[in-house]
Amino acid sequence: MRSTLLPNKLAVLMTVAILLATAGCSPSITRMNAGEVKDLSGAWNDTDSQQVSEEMIKDVMSRTWLSEFTRTQNRQPAVIVGEVNNLSHEHINVNTFVADMERALINSDKVQFVASSTERQEVRGERKDQDLNASEATRKVMGQEKGADFMLKGTINTIIDAEGKTQLRYYQVDLTLISMADNRKVWVGQKKIKKLVERSNLGF
Repeated sequence: MRSTLLPNKLAVLMTVAILLATAGCSPSITRMNAGEVKDLSGAWNDTDSQQVSEEMIKDVMSRTWLSEFTRTQNRQPAVIVGEVNNLSHEHINVNTFVADMERALINSDKVQFVASSTERQEVRGERKDQDLNASEATRKVMGQEKGADFMLKGTINTIIDAEGKTQLRYYQVDLTLISMADNRKVWVGQKKIKKLVERSNLGF
């Protein structure tokens, strides 16, 4: 009887130990407000993307090119966001940054916004399908697209300076607004971010 109980107790103890070990490895998750600022590694994050895009779009919308175009053409300019190249040392989700700029442009209510080249290809495919399959009253004809008056494009660069467990991260975002009619650069904007990161235990 005793020899039977000992293995059973041992099995129970082993099961409890495994459960405790598994519980100890489980991640701790805390839900946060999407607008809350939280820097973990010091790398480019969602807060940087939102703040830079909002500040730079606010600046470009305050310059004279906009009022001059509206006055001479008697309409809002149509803007498209072109390539934003990540020339930094780290992975940056450029698509998120572009989406933040697009949202800021549209929400300004001062410009018309034109779909990107990828989006246009998808819409053209749908329009072609409508031409074959949709009723005459609802199909959208080819050749009626709104052409962009200006293209916004730019780069993201970084400079990293490190000494021991202290690191200075320097981000520079350069954007240029170009006239599609004559290739004039009507606005050049720049935003810089500096982050001092200090690690107590682990080196970089």
